[in-house]
Amino acid sequence: MLSESDLIKIRRHLHQIPELALQETETHQFLLETVKAMDQEFLEIRNPDELPTSMMVLVHGFDPQRTIGYRTDIDALPVEEQTGLPYSSQHPGVMHACGHDIHMTVALGVLSYFSEHQPKDNLLFFFQPAEESESGGKQSYELGLFHGRWCPDEFYGLHDNPDLPAGAIGCRMGTLFAGTTEVNIDLTGKGGHAAYPQDANDTIVAAAMLISQVQTVISRSIDPIQSGVVTLGKIDGGTIRNVIAGHTRIEGTIRGLTQKMIETIDQRLKDICEGIGRSYNMTVNLELNQGGYWPVENNSELTKRFISYMKSTPSVNFIETEPAMTGEDFGFLLAKFPGTMFWLGVDDDSQLHSATLKPKEEAIQRGVDAITGFFEYRMTE
Repeated sequence: MLSESDLIKIRRHLHQIPELALQETETHQFLLETVKAMDQEFLEIRNPDELPTSMMVLVHGFDPQRTIGYRTDIDALPVEEQTGLPYSSQHPGVMHACGHDIHMTVALGVLSYFSEHQPKDNLLFFFQPAEESESGGKQSYELGLFHGRWCPDEFYGLHDNPDLPAGAIGCRMGTLFAGTTEVNIDLTGKGGHAAYPQDANDTIVAAAMLISQVQTVISRSIDPIQSGVVTLGKIDGGTIRNVIAGHTRIEGTIRGLTQKMIETIDQRLKDICEGIGRSYNMTVNLELNQGGYWPVENNSELTKRFISYMKSTPSVNFIETEPAMTGEDFGFLLAKFPGTMFWLGVDDDSQLHSATLKPKEEAIQRGVDAITGFFEYRMTE
């Protein structure tokens, strides 16, 4: 079984070899070698051809009543590391700035324990590529990776949280992470000379009105007790001060705590774009891309059990958390399988996706112990 010092060495090695979505070949090879070094008596390893950098490990139970799934993401971000750590990223411009090296290490620690302590139920460990982009969770589902004995009856996963004490477990009933939708809007009118506006259709003026109207979506179309966000963060139109722009592009993002809320916001954007097009006599093309980043909506029954266990375990520092507006593609899998996502505190002043993120490594063993204990508890029910 991997010791705490083993786990820290593994985490530091993973931290040095970050790779972007669907390019995690070195990471995959290291994970495979680490798992193969474990006791293989109860293990079955699968490397799906459909998603080459993914890996699935089934721990066969001695009296399985269910298959409990555990997912960890393995990709990194296009961020130049600025931590100054001796084990900093060796891949220029790429960093585990979201803590997926912590995620993988915790998963390996839990898997290592059950490789030597055969569980009652089957355990499925899914090492998933492409969480940060490319919707790896959705891809894995649509490619048919979860079938037969590789299909979980329930699914769990964690995300590190620098705002929580190292090793603390955070969770909540309902939505943990918001769902996200990428927004692209192209306004196409008629360019012309600034001195003759009557002969043109000014897309910048139309874009300004569209942006103003979008600000009413949350304040007037969403229940104020709930939460949603529409941010239009980029606008690109025009070439010079004395030419009326015939094309303007707006890019932004939608965040919502439920899929229904996101669909409501999507529809309001469609209505506004249609109205602007008619009002300004131009074409307004709206592209909404949710991909696989659905809201992470925790299953009520399983999450109640999870929280109850964590609260009643003296060695666990459990903290009930508020929902976060960040996105996570585990939401797509939780829409297909009942399950729970939770936080693991890593206590750092820097935030996720920061070039200076330095998670506290003492969180790793505490996370392994909490999850291992919960799975053993779950298998007694």
